[in-house]
Amino acid sequence: MSEAARNAELARLWRSAAFVLSAARLPDLPRGGREVAFAGRSNAGKSSALNALTGQNSLARTSKTPGRTQLINLFTLGEVGHLADLPGYGFAAAPKAIKVQWVNLIERYFGHRDELAAVVLIVDIRRGLGELDQQLLNWVTPRFLPVHVLLTKADKLSRNAAKQALFQIERELKAQNPLYTAQLFSATAKQGVDEARARISDLLRGEVAAS
Repeated sequence: MSEAARNAELARLWRSAAFVLSAARLPDLPRGGREVAFAGRSNAGKSSALNALTGQNSLARTSKTPGRTQLINLFTLGEVGHLADLPGYGFAAAPKAIKVQWVNLIERYFGHRDELAAVVLIVDIRRGLGELDQQLLNWVTPRFLPVHVLLTKADKLSRNAAKQALFQIERELKAQNPLYTAQLFSATAKQGVDEARARISDLLRGEVAAS
């Protein structure tokens, strides 16, 4: 299959994404199948990335108040599996009780969700990997799961600056685990959408090795 044909096929698959449910607790999530989780700091562009990947402007709600999402939102991706949109983390204005709730939910999810096949970590390219991003990677490490980092808002940097940021973050990731990969992404400019669709689809199917 040519690259153009594969991209068109993947676009159709991702456009078929549909909301399943929202869960405040791990037991509320359905069992069975494979699942890729989307995680990242509040305001890193996670909802925008999901909307760009699915070609649906309102599949994942974007908010001018970062940190508002407190639930795990689950979407189906055809017959391939599920996408789990995890609550954003690190928003300074969130009440302390909410922050604790987020941490507990996310830590339990990464530790005990058997369906979890891989993680897509959303990172604002201008900020790089932060302390909370690293904490998330620490939770994932015992599971030996692949992690793919989308360096969002790549259009905000010059081409050279974006490449340098990608090189630096890839080096940091590979030092931790060869299954960790990264790419440039921009929901606004639709940069990296085809690449991300292909990578995440392969992760759901279990067809990705270290690269």
